[in-house]
Amino acid sequence: MSGEVILESRGATKRFGDFTAVEGVSYQVTAGEAAGIIGPNGAGKSTFFNLLTGLFPPSEGQIFFGGQDVTTQGAERRVALGLVRTFQLVSVFNSLPVLDNLVLAVTRFSPDYDFKPGFMLGSAYKRRITDACLAQLDLVGLTGLERVLTDELSYGDKRKLEIAMAMALKPQVLLLDEPLAGLSDVEITDVQELIHAVKHQFTLVIIEHKISRLLTLVNRLSVMHEGRLIAEGDPDKVLDDPLVREVYWGDATCTVRPSGE
Repeated sequence: MSGEVILESRGATKRFGDFTAVEGVSYQVTAGEAAGIIGPNGAGKSTFFNLLTGLFPPSEGQIFFGGQDVTTQGAERRVALGLVRTFQLVSVFNSLPVLDNLVLAVTRFSPDYDFKPGFMLGSAYKRRITDACLAQLDLVGLTGLERVLTDELSYGDKRKLEIAMAMALKPQVLLLDEPLAGLSDVEITDVQELIHAVKHQFTLVIIEHKISRLLTLVNRLSVMHEGRLIAEGDPDKVLDDPLVREVYWGDATCTVRPSGE
């Protein structure tokens, strides 16, 4: 239900030996919102995503999803619950056709899935699954490419495919880790418009360095620096925060907004 906290960290901390990548981050996302996270390189943003989504266990703290403590549950279980993410570097199966990428993603979390070696030739290709996957390809602008080998796609189309794979899992919360990274200007606009068109379908959390682009997609902004959350709230107010300005330019009095371009 909109307005309720759906994803939360309480004092989330991650240490790698003597290095603390994320320190004591308490963060909430309410159902239906679009939230952005920014910060300099090395601020701990992606590590924090890894804690939220179960790729890393926290050294300290707890993670809650849908009111349930999922701290000890791995990424696969969290995906099954509706917490889905993409990665900085596009994560698709280059050796498979485009459609097979979607079918594999959908079937893995479908009641039809089993561990029989031939599952790809059986229930995975039932018409309802194929139709649903084709609909996702149409939504992201990849219609007609379903039989193309994924390795032959442009990087921008691979990014669209990765987002389609994530959306096909019908997430409650979708986390996008730098979805515009590595794209050309035209591809950035295409993916930005895609995210804007579909964001009403789920709760959205985005990490992005291209701040001017991010501001068109989110209604709340948080800033991380050296593993800590240093500011959050209305994007305009956050970007005017002296500490945020100090972090980005080393000058709290700077009047130029970060473009992130």
